[in-house]
Amino acid sequence: MTIFKGRTLIAMLLMSLVFVGCSNDDDEELTGNWIKKSSFDGPARSSAASFVIGSYAYVATGYTGDEYLKDLWAYNSDGDYWEQKADFTGIARSSASGFSIDGNGYIGLGYDGINKLNDFFQYNPDNNTWTQKADFTGTARYSAVGFQVGGKGYFGTGYDGNYLKDFYQYDANSDTWTQLNGFSGNKRRNAAVFVIDDKAYLGTGVNNGSYQVDFWMFDPSDESWTRKRDIDQDTDDDESYNDDYVIVRSNASAFTMNGLGYIACGESSKTIWEYDPATDVWKERTALEGSGRTDAIGFSINERGFVLLGRSGSSYYDDIWEFRPQDEQNDDDN
Repeated sequence: MTIFKGRTLIAMLLMSLVFVGCSNDDDEELTGNWIKKSSFDGPARSSAASFVIGSYAYVATGYTGDEYLKDLWAYNSDGDYWEQKADFTGIARSSASGFSIDGNGYIGLGYDGINKLNDFFQYNPDNNTWTQKADFTGTARYSAVGFQVGGKGYFGTGYDGNYLKDFYQYDANSDTWTQLNGFSGNKRRNAAVFVIDDKAYLGTGVNNGSYQVDFWMFDPSDESWTRKRDIDQDTDDDESYNDDYVIVRSNASAFTMNGLGYIACGESSKTIWEYDPATDVWKERTALEGSGRTDAIGFSINERGFVLLGRSGSSYYDDIWEFRPQDEQNDDDN
């Protein structure tokens, strides 16, 4: 009889723990929903480059696990379909960088399996042609960030055999590159960048095996960098901020919607974090409903955010997901 009472007590304790665990999970439910869109029509790949023009996103280059690529695809976000465009005219590559200026797309840098690259090309969507432009004047490299703010393009950080922290500005009118000074952040490759209100925000990445936690804002009006709160720091007024430092990562995807920045995935992660520049605070949202992945693409089109492609180990993906941060998560809509 004593043994029976002990087992009953243990069972009751276990059941109470289950109920407590369920209650905590409900209390910590995250907001945001992912909608699966039309799959990418090209080969599954990682480490592709992209740029956005109007309601179209353009995806080029990348690596399948066996082959370096040079194809170009345009995603029609209104119709949710893909169209193949003229192949990139540079050498096939992965880990290139891109941006758009005044209705044209630009891609440069990268790695072709043997060489680090510094060439640079412009894509004109009106006539579906590529034109080689002035070579990037920094060292040949890959896994750099690319972005456009204030009507100028920027490449920076990356890896040329050394981890890098330099930045260069591209003027499309004069087809010239100028090195910028003033970035006091750490060296890194595979960082993430997003643009809010004509200011660029840069963080994450890796330097010699160490994840980078410094986070920076670039203002093109005076070419200044301002350090924001590190992404491994808690805040006094938000105890849930950066639980277990899950913002810290490399090879992540980034995009912007409605004045907020987002960093998602990386190293087979599925988590996504939302950044508010007004408070300099991050909030966790519902994780990607697809497979966790690294070396994926992130972009925004008309206040809509997307994550696509990438890999996990030897598995390469061709799916594309749209994130809706204000919706409740729904398992039945994909």
